[in-house]
Amino acid sequence: MSKVAVITGASSGFGLLTTIKLAEEGYDVLATMRNLDKAKVFPSLVKDQNVLNRIEPFYVDVSDEESIQNLKVKLNAFPHVHLLVNNAGYALGGFSEEIKLEDYRKQFDTNVFGAINVTQAILPIMRRQQFGTIINVSSISGRVGFPGMSPYVSSKYALEGYSESLRLEVKLFGIQVALIEPGSYRTNIWSSSVEQSEAYMKEDSPYYEYTAALKSYINANEEAHGNPMEVAELISQIAAMKKIKKLRYPVGSGVKMTILFKSLLPWALWEKVVVKHVLKGKRDV
Repeated sequence: MSKVAVITGASSGFGLLTTIKLAEEGYDVLATMRNLDKAKVFPSLVKDQNVLNRIEPFYVDVSDEESIQNLKVKLNAFPHVHLLVNNAGYALGGFSEEIKLEDYRKQFDTNVFGAINVTQAILPIMRRQQFGTIINVSSISGRVGFPGMSPYVSSKYALEGYSESLRLEVKLFGIQVALIEPGSYRTNIWSSSVEQSEAYMKEDSPYYEYTAALKSYINANEEAHGNPMEVAELISQIAAMKKIKKLRYPVGSGVKMTILFKSLLPWALWEKVVVKHVLKGKRDV
């Protein structure tokens, strides 16, 4: 019996690399994405036809109910579903005062409700078969808040809470749940976030200097961003575990240390470090 994996946001970044990695390991991968034109990337990256044949691109918009219903119908064609990787997401940047509530809702529609949508579509299958693994791709931003990133940060905090409850709920059905918490990697999610942030900003904005400082901080650290293949390999390793003992798997340079420092430092000191380091102390706080 071949193993079946469903991956959301499979056309780029972690999702793309994870799709290829799992197909190389023998999974039949339902690679879901909002733009099927982007599936053209697979033949350019995968030269082994046997591996390519195990990748099936499929249209899914995780925030659209009709699309989720189509996914449910598609899943009926598979005898089993072994793995779900909730990877679809994006990062919206900007300062809270200047971000429209509608944009906060869109961030949650994809990053949180989208993951819940797809999970609810697959859970009945995993529950009936009495096995399965769900891996939700979170972020260090689900453990540590950053200025100028509140839509993304709050969505990842919500995903963390959902995943923690979900793991406790489905454990007795033989279903395992894990969280991946990447730091900064060479994907376009951080740079695109800053670009969106700038779209909100005008020179007369009270946050204009902060935005420039935030962009400078991200650009200055780009060279230290990790290879996203590291995340794909970790997902593959967790998927292969018979017993996933931990819920959270931080990954990336400095991620574990950052989480540790936040847990140990008094808030007043932690706050001072973050503001001075990230926003360069542009104003007294």
